[in-house]
Parts: sequence; structure tokens; C-alpha cells
Amino acid sequence: MFTGIIETIGDVTHLRQEEDNLHITVTSSLSDELKIDQSVSHNGVCLTVVALSPGKHTVTAIAETLQKSNLGNLQVGSRINLERCTKVGDRLDGHIVQGHVDQVARCIAVADQRGSWLYTLQYDDASGNITVEKGSITVNGISLTVVDAQRDRFSVAIIPYTHENTNLKWVNPGDTVNLEFDIIGKYVARMMERR
Repeated sequence: MFTGIIETIGDVTHLRQEEDNLHITVTSSLSDELKIDQSVSHNGVCLTVVALSPGKHTVTAIAETLQKSNLGNLQVGSRINLERCTKVGDRLDGHIVQGHVDQVARCIAVADQRGSWLYTLQYDDASGNITVEKGSITVNGISLTVVDAQRDRFSVAIIPYTHENTNLKWVNPGDTVNLEFDIIGKYVARMMERR
């Protein structure tokens, strides 16, 4: 489990395709603290550390992960949001995040709000995922609050700290981001379907 509070930004230094799997090597300030088999959120995707070297760690994304997330778009030099899993007893500063990306969204607008930024994201609503005004959403692993929820799009307001300390500052219109919808909302929606 994660909280959606990004710890650092890593740099992708190597990508290796092996059949349908993609091995991703990342350099980061966290890499030397990681252990083999540890779960780490990469742009909101929970991946297992499979190899370590000084200042670097490697994770593997399978075909399903690559299809449902933006990890298949990574290139050497891409910057990626990183968060280690939550320790029992820690504060839950964001919201409950599983690290299971539901789908991607396309950034359709970025507006400078004179001290903050408003990102508008559009997604395919055919899967039944929804957002609610003032509800929680995870974008590239970042716990954010929904603004202007609509059927297939929503906005999020980004404060300067989040803008400076995550990879959202490099997201432009046309780029894709990973979405994980609020788990509580997903359970409620599923229960309503059964009525």
C-alpha cells in the first residue's frame, strides 16, 4: 500500500525488453536504501525491485502493466515518480493507494493559475471509472484532489511544492499519465451495480 506522497524523482537509465517484459533501471536517491523484493511505486505502478547496483535499482513491468499504464512510453532519460510502500504505523498523508493503475489519461490542458497549475485530464470512461468533486485520485502516483469532475475528464490543482517535486512539471498537453481511481469509490460503484 502507498499514500500517493512522492518521495523523489528517479531517472530512467536503461530499458531492456525481454519477450513481453520490460526491465526498467532507475537512478534515484532512494535506490541505495532499497532491497530485492521490495515494492516501490513507479509513476503509481507497484513494481518489485529485482536487481540493485550502486545508486540504481531495476524493476520489471509485464505486458498487462505496459498496456494499462504509461510505462511503455518510457525512454532513457525519462523522469519517474517514486514512493516506497507505507510502513504500518506511519501517517496516511495522502489517501489509500494500491499501486494498481486502472488506466491512462491524456493531458488536454495545463493552465498557469498565478501560483498554482490546473491540469485537465481526459480518460476513456467506457471502463466505468468515475471521479467525484473533491474526491481523491492518483495521477502518476500522486495523491490529488479532483476539481471539476465530468463524465470523461477532470482537473487537478497543483501547488508549487508538488509541481517542483514530481514529474508533473514535465507533463504537457498530449502526454499520458497513469490513473488509479479511489479504491473506496470503486467498491461503492461495484456494490451499486449489484443492486
